[in-house]
Amino acid sequence: MNLDPIFPMEPVGSETIPAGKDWCAQIKWDGVRILTYFDQQEVRLYNRKKNERTRHYPEITAIGKYCASSAAILDGEVIALGKNGKPSFHEVMRRDGLRRLERLKMAAESVPIIYMIFDVIYLNGEWINNKPFHERNEILRNIITPNEHIQLVPSITEAEALFNAIKEQGMEGIILKKADSPYAIGKKRDDWRKVKNYRDIIAVIGGFTLGHGSINSILLGLFDGEGKLHYVGHTGTGKMTLNDWKVLTAELKELVTDQSPFKKRPRHHHNTTWVMPKKTVKIKFAEWTEGGALRQPSIEGFIEVPPQECLLERT
Repeated sequence: MNLDPIFPMEPVGSETIPAGKDWCAQIKWDGVRILTYFDQQEVRLYNRKKNERTRHYPEITAIGKYCASSAAILDGEVIALGKNGKPSFHEVMRRDGLRRLERLKMAAESVPIIYMIFDVIYLNGEWINNKPFHERNEILRNIITPNEHIQLVPSITEAEALFNAIKEQGMEGIILKKADSPYAIGKKRDDWRKVKNYRDIIAVIGGFTLGHGSINSILLGLFDGEGKLHYVGHTGTGKMTLNDWKVLTAELKELVTDQSPFKKRPRHHHNTTWVMPKKTVKIKFAEWTEGGALRQPSIEGFIEVPPQECLLERT
């Protein structure tokens, strides 16, 4: 592989939808960011942290079935649909979080994925990231042939209407992109913006409570700049199955410690089992309370992020 993985461009958060015809909107998919690298010799897949995922998604590595170019770097989101037909982060993490790759065939059958492609950065030996978004978008439509596992993300000019439709469906949000925006590798720029329908964070698990031998609630924390873990709430709800709770129980029992990892011991948690703050989880929530806690938190899925990156200052 002659192409080295890059850090992708990221949008900035926004509370409002920018006006003007020079903006277009795309659905923000609740999935896993995956960049596809093809250099005529082989195909490799990497996530936004440059962790390889080539073996996790064989549906994407069959690039000759959907991409009419001799070399390319594609950017997109891998999603999996839940029982309600909507993208589910919990479901896609059943594939992305797979570490025993001998189970991949079974996982691919039980959790089918779709690769939602929204950008092309490199094409046939040439970096095209500085071309305007509308040109890259047109190039994508000329080289990609969608199939059951590969789709192109539509660009919509009616951003408000798209966001209202997203809210009605209870989906994550939208991404706004300026038509003339370049792809700024490894940067976050305000010519790409994200407007969310709900909030989410990656938090650290610092403890749990048990019910009938299995975990029924986890205590959540975020680190400050001095490396101290602050309690931000607890939850026992979300997209967890009974088997998921059993697996989590086994994992967290390996991390049990006698001391609370939190800077201040949480109140009203007298029967808590403390754990070393090493496991991270994506949490969906409504808002922050005045006391600095999550309101209505629920578990979206478990994700491998260095715990020290789960910071209060990012909330």
